[in-house]
Amino acid sequence: MNNAAASLPAVSFFIGWPEMEGVEDTAWLGAVADELKQRGILAPSGDCAFERLTGGVSSDIWTIAQGDRRVAVKRALPKLRVEQDWQAPVSRNAADARWLQTVRGIMPEAVPEILHHDEAAHFFVMSYIEPERAPVWKSQLLSGTVSASFAAAVGRAIGRIHAATAGRADIRAAFDNGETFHAIRLSPYLESTALRHPPLAPRIREVIEITAARRECLIHGDMSPKNILAADTGPIFLDAECATCGDPAFDLAFCLNHLLLKRLRAADPAPLFDAFEAMASGYFETARFAGAEHVERRAAALLPMLFLARVDGKSPVEYITEESERDLIRRVAAPLITTPVETLREINERWQRALNEGKT
Repeated sequence: MNNAAASLPAVSFFIGWPEMEGVEDTAWLGAVADELKQRGILAPSGDCAFERLTGGVSSDIWTIAQGDRRVAVKRALPKLRVEQDWQAPVSRNAADARWLQTVRGIMPEAVPEILHHDEAAHFFVMSYIEPERAPVWKSQLLSGTVSASFAAAVGRAIGRIHAATAGRADIRAAFDNGETFHAIRLSPYLESTALRHPPLAPRIREVIEITAARRECLIHGDMSPKNILAADTGPIFLDAECATCGDPAFDLAFCLNHLLLKRLRAADPAPLFDAFEAMASGYFETARFAGAEHVERRAAALLPMLFLARVDGKSPVEYITEESERDLIRRVAAPLITTPVETLREINERWQRALNEGKT
């Protein structure tokens, strides 16, 4: 786990080893550390330091340090830390752990290692990745550090994961998480946006049904730059709480969406235009599975809806603060929703034109 996204001061302290208690009681970390000692993940003796990593909205994330050894603990919250009321099943923690374990079998360099998983208590322990080794991609993009080659590597990695899990009965059985995916992705993003935009609602609900019905491969469900670390070896993926056997177009559109949105904060949006193209191209280099030829069309239908959702859904992006910017997104997204295009490039070009016209 990486703590580069934590902008607020962390909380550190030492505790003993009481039994696990309520959701809000930090004493449970002592029991976790005790279990890790018994399993040989930590040394059998010696004090442990506990540090909360701030900034997340869906889980409590802590590090446990003992000497030079540090691990991360992640436990799902029943209510997300957002302005609107957003409840989510804590069982999503198990999907997160299973996604990381599955992907480690495909691309071991692309995920942290799961060291311990307690499904009943809704937490797991994983290797900790120092932020100096792998900064959060979102932070890089917002600071103006944009690499088309890294974006292409992200696309290739996502395509590789989709291709390796497509059409597999074991994946469908292990990731039968359609209800959770609906509760924490389709409902707060797309259904809530449909309620805000009645003229667009029939088309949005049609795409929701199409997306929910597809069970083609293992998808992450929250493929956002905030959940991707930019290591020298390539992308490292985190936070797969939304993982399900679903539509690969959702992962692709969800990540590309951020390469559209962040242009509103960029001094020069051109590198993000190029990164969008590189990521999409990288994805289709490796997304070799039955039905992959239809993914782009579905992603092009989803993308403007997700674009609109990040200003009018339950989880608006924090860096778009001006109503004029929100209105620009609405003006570009609406016609792309009612009259969808066939290619992702067309969406990329339309958004770039709208930005260019706004500067003249």
